[in-house]
Amino acid sequence: MSEDESWDLDDLPEGEDSQLEWWDFDDHEEMVGAVAGDIAFIIESALDARGEALLALPVSAEVMPVLEALAEKQIKWKYVTIIPTHDYLVPVDDPRSHVKTLAQLFLTRGARVLPIATENDDYHLAGGAADARLQDTKWPPDLVWLGMGADGSTAGIMESADMEEALDGPKEKRAVGIMPDDGDAPLVTITKAAICEARTVLVLLNSAAAQMQLEQAIEEGASSMSPIGRVFADLSVPVDIYVEN
Repeated sequence: MSEDESWDLDDLPEGEDSQLEWWDFDDHEEMVGAVAGDIAFIIESALDARGEALLALPVSAEVMPVLEALAEKQIKWKYVTIIPTHDYLVPVDDPRSHVKTLAQLFLTRGARVLPIATENDDYHLAGGAADARLQDTKWPPDLVWLGMGADGSTAGIMESADMEEALDGPKEKRAVGIMPDDGDAPLVTITKAAICEARTVLVLLNSAAAQMQLEQAIEEGASSMSPIGRVFADLSVPVDIYVEN
């Protein structure tokens, strides 16, 4: 592992004040162990400071090895609450259900795993219900783990008629419903405002090409065409970005 690049506050484009740490890996297993270990450290630090921890985690094939390694850590899981960063409006036994996957990994360890999506024919109502649930959750998250799609989507924020609400809706709103333009199932996602309230943000990239894409989106900032670029434009918290080459 090597620390590829560190952007301090003074190095960022004007208007940005987060600190980005880039970590480069040539070995997959080493990266999995490092990311799982760093998340465990974030959890332990939160438990020491506040007696509890809140994580917002994604679910995908790329992140599963890290989630599985994290679940094996000896942590006081009963004081940890986990929510999906986004989830599809499908039955909980559907293979696409993110909360099902997280529950299978962490509920058995004693963690509290909260759904943010409910099966609902009206995705707007589902988004409102998710927001109400998160308003009742002790905030902010100690960690929000963001993915990045090939189109620059992040969490469940993607090209759609609902994208602007997720990115620039009321700052107090923590979740919204999304109907993807690609015809995929509707979903619920945490908002940019909710992400920006996190104490720490983590991003995992699986190629040098993805790193270049993210670097470009960050440079574009608020004018970026990609959701992740616009999220980064407003981040003011530590961000760890792990890249597997």
